[in-house]
Amino acid sequence: MCGYTREKMMKKEVRELEHEEFPLAEMVWTHYRGQKADPARERIFGVFVDGALAATARCTRHPGGLEMDCVFTLDEHRGHGYAREVVQALLEECGSETIYIHSTLPLIEFYGRLGFEPIPEARLPESIRERFIFCFGEMAGCNVAPMMRSPGTG
Repeated sequence: MCGYTREKMMKKEVRELEHEEFPLAEMVWTHYRGQKADPARERIFGVFVDGALAATARCTRHPGGLEMDCVFTLDEHRGHGYAREVVQALLEECGSETIYIHSTLPLIEFYGRLGFEPIPEARLPESIRERFIFCFGEMAGCNVAPMMRSPGTG
């Protein structure tokens, strides 16, 4: 192979998915809580490797603001920085507004490097906070921490 690794030969594309491609994201999400896509209020970004969707990030418009979730990389594609790349693509397109997330506790540092800061649960817009109502006001007990990223951060 003349010194080339398999990774260097792979074709990678980072971009927003077309609505017709949302089922591809749903197939990836079967490995991640079986989420469903809603083209009416969501934008989904992906990293495609050799034409196959390898990583996703979703931006959903709620009545109270934007939420990013479904940041997920398939196991066979982990360790290549795809999660960072797909989040950066989402932030480039959606980052002119405040974006809220529910980070798992181990990923707070990862999101912090992308401009997100931990916030008290009470600062989440109600429409986003209510998605984690099952935590009964104790998000840390559910292994999540609310975070936000202000416009122009990063």
